[in-house]
Order: sequence, then C-alpha cells, then structure tokens
Amino acid sequence: HSSPLLSAVGLFVAIILFEGGLTLKFAELKVSGLPILRLCTFAVVFSAVLTTLFMSYGLGYDIRIAGLIGCILTVTGPTVIAPLLRHVNPNRKTAAIVKWEGIVVDPIGAILAVLVFKVATAGNVAAAQIETLQSDGTMFAVGVVGALMLAKGVELLLRHHLVPDYLQPVFLLAVVAMAFTGSNAIEKEAGLLTVTVLGIALANQRSVSVKHILEFKKNLRILIISILFIVLSGRISAAELHGALAKGLYLLAFLLVVGRPLS
Repeated sequence: HSSPLLSAVGLFVAIILFEGGLTLKFAELKVSGLPILRLCTFAVVFSAVLTTLFMSYGLGYDIRIAGLIGCILTVTGPTVIAPLLRHVNPNRKTAAIVKWEGIVVDPIGAILAVLVFKVATAGNVAAAQIETLQSDGTMFAVGVVGALMLAKGVELLLRHHLVPDYLQPVFLLAVVAMAFTGSNAIEKEAGLLTVTVLGIALANQRSVSVKHILEFKKNLRILIISILFIVLSGRISAAELHGALAKGLYLLAFLLVVGRPLS
C-alpha cells in the first residue's frame, strides 16, 4: 500500500516545488545572490558533514546510513518555509534569501541522498565513481536542459493562446505531473529538479503572465500541505517511534542547537 501513497506524496511535493519556483525572480539575486549561493552550496555540504559525523560518532550509526540521513536533513523544504514566512513576515531581502534556500535546496538534498545511496551500495570505488558521474550527467540533462526546453514549449503554447485561460492552471498541473513522473522514470529524484527549474524558467520569462496560475497554485499548496503532514505522520506506528525515540530526540536537539545555527 505504501508505493502508491509515496508516489502521490512525491507528486504533491513536486507541485509545491513548482509553485515555489514560480515565485523565484532572478531580480532578487541582485541584492540576495551571495547569501543564497552560500546557503545552497557551502551550507548544504557543511550541514550534511556535520549531521553525518554526529550520527556516526555521537549516536553510533553506520557511516553509510549516517551519510544518507545527513544529506536528507540538509533540506528545509517549502512545505515548512512558505507558511513560516507568511507568519513571520520578514523584510524583503531576508524573505528572498529564505524563500530561495527553501525551494532550491530541496532537489539538491534529494539528489545528494541518491548519490550517497549509490556510493554506499556500490561494490567498489571505481563502480561508485562511474555510478555518480552517470547520475550527475543524466540529472543535469533531464532536470535542467529538459526542464528549460519544456518551459519554452509551455511558453509558446500560452503565448499563442493554444491553451484557453480557464484551462491553464489545470494544464500546467498536468505538465508538472508529466515532467515529474517522466524525469523520475529516467533518473531517480530528477523529477524534483525538473519541476523546480521549470517553475523558475516560467517565472522569469516575459512573454506571458503566470500570475493567475500562481494564485491557483497557492490555494492548492495550502490544501496539499494540510494533507501531507497528516498522511506522513499517520504512517508512523507507535512501535517504530518508540524504537527510534531516544536517538531521534538527541539528533533533533543537535540540529536545533548546533547543526542549523552553525550552517
């Protein structure tokens, strides 16, 4: 029963990332570009290494498991960041930095986790290097080049009014689902990168307006987030929680007090 559920959860996250990508304007990078770059590169690596070392040496986990979880926990995620921004209401520069980080790091963390998993399960160093290079190349081709080509195609369809205005939100929803599923079929976790780049590309083109589409997606995001947290937490049994509770609390305390502030 978990496979269809996890597929649906993956699609929900893809829709949220696409909607988030639609809010990312390159103009924001003029004042916030350097902090965003640091948060999406150095901070990600630092956070992953720090969490991995704590889990391995502090909690006694196998280094491969620790590395995998360390990569996953680099993600802050738009499902959490977007609602928080609405409540905190920071200044424009801070909001831009946190918004970009929350959305862009999501696919980066997923890709890092896949690469670490492939390295951990590879037979030797040479095999791991080949696996990593192949995955990197495929993800770039599918997630960046493919997404930009798809964005151009969507832009042309909208510009020439080949999709009626009232169908555009649903049409883009179908495009996101197709892009996410197709990318993941070619390379695991490439789908999140594809939909994020697709959203950013459509947000920064100037030939058609996507404001009405964004409004529809915002309403959809609220519905999806409301469902996601209940569904995901509902999959955890009391026995599973009890088994991981002590180490989980130690890890949570480390991330809150040491890991995140340092990153």
